[in-house]
Amino acid sequence: MTLRILCLLVLSVLTATAQSLDSRIEQLTGQEMGGLIELYEYLHAHPELSYQEEKTAAKLVSELNSLGFTTTANVGGHGFVAVMENGPGPTLMVRTDLDGLPVLEKTGRAYASDIRATDDLGNDVAVMHACGHDIHMSSFMGAARLVTKMKDSWSGRLIMIGQPAEERGTGAVRMLEDGLYEKWPRPDFAIALHTDAALEAGKIGYHAGYAMANVDWIDITIRGVGGHGAYPHRTKDPIVIASQVILALQTIISRELRPIDAGVVTVGSIHAGTKHNVISDEAKLQLTVRSYSDESRKLILDAIKRITVGIARAAGVPADREPTITVAEDEFVPATYNDPELVERLLPVWSEVLGSENVVERDPEMGGEDFSRFGLETPRTPIFLFRVGTVGRERIKAVESGGAPLPSLHSPLYWPEPKPTIEAGTKAMTAAILELLGK
Repeated sequence: MTLRILCLLVLSVLTATAQSLDSRIEQLTGQEMGGLIELYEYLHAHPELSYQEEKTAAKLVSELNSLGFTTTANVGGHGFVAVMENGPGPTLMVRTDLDGLPVLEKTGRAYASDIRATDDLGNDVAVMHACGHDIHMSSFMGAARLVTKMKDSWSGRLIMIGQPAEERGTGAVRMLEDGLYEKWPRPDFAIALHTDAALEAGKIGYHAGYAMANVDWIDITIRGVGGHGAYPHRTKDPIVIASQVILALQTIISRELRPIDAGVVTVGSIHAGTKHNVISDEAKLQLTVRSYSDESRKLILDAIKRITVGIARAAGVPADREPTITVAEDEFVPATYNDPELVERLLPVWSEVLGSENVVERDPEMGGEDFSRFGLETPRTPIFLFRVGTVGRERIKAVESGGAPLPSLHSPLYWPEPKPTIEAGTKAMTAAILELLGK
């Protein structure tokens, strides 16, 4: 047998195997869709707030146990770890998040949430899966169902985790602090998906490198000298100082950060004063700050402190009443860096399973995701957070024709098209598992 003939035979076998895997994924996804839609509607109608995901986690753990996974509950809160050993090979970790948001749903869906809960401050709030975590969980379970039926096509260790409190930016670090990478094998790869509120359902979005931003929460208290509104010359008005600070902070991005770097400084809240004719003695600001690199983050945070203190001093605020600037380090979310080699490895697989026209590059975003933390522990684990489109083609056409803009994630009006979205998410996640753990 010549080398050419041998190569052709090997190629034909590999091609047939790939086609067989693609068709099996297609067939099995079709068989599971009814149950996955039912699961999605249940999860959507029964959301739980961050730190309260007990019933959501229990439902997923119960099914994972029935599929043959070895599961451990209450990891880092209501998180769970499910492991399936299937021969020698690498270790892959797949994550879903579990929590909903304190949002009053206004979608009008038949399965809309009417759940109310008490948040950690004691407030009675409505709860909604307004960020698509119900889609994440449904696709996650779809992939779990498929790969347990395709164990002849992969070898290695599959670790599937449910992460609590993603919306608070603390769930991943809590799981790591609870021994995720010590009590269980450290993964060779980690992957997750996230809904995209502007991408057509049935499509998968990706971006190599920095895909989501650092997120910081900052509290500023500006102290002045209060007094009567008719005699401002006898006061140091903290509201005027706060107004100058708010405007000056915008120059950090426009005049201090390199134009080719990205950053956002948003003052989301300002509170001061009690009455028309009273100059208060303090003003409180709440900021969110977004960046990508560690260098950009440090530059922005240092500039916020310098500008705030400098303006207060220029206004004549006494040294013992200088502003306080508090960065909430415990809620800091690092930027998400998608490993370029891992991205390049999965793109051809998705093109085979979904069609190349349904695998599209997306721009990086200034939103944050604490999935990033799973890739920052030493030694580093390559991670990849990809997107799944959620919007029906007809809705996109309506926007293109001048209709109302699509609601964003976290909107009370946001709703995904369940069937094409879960189909694409399940296929993409399954294909990724089979590629990374393939025999």
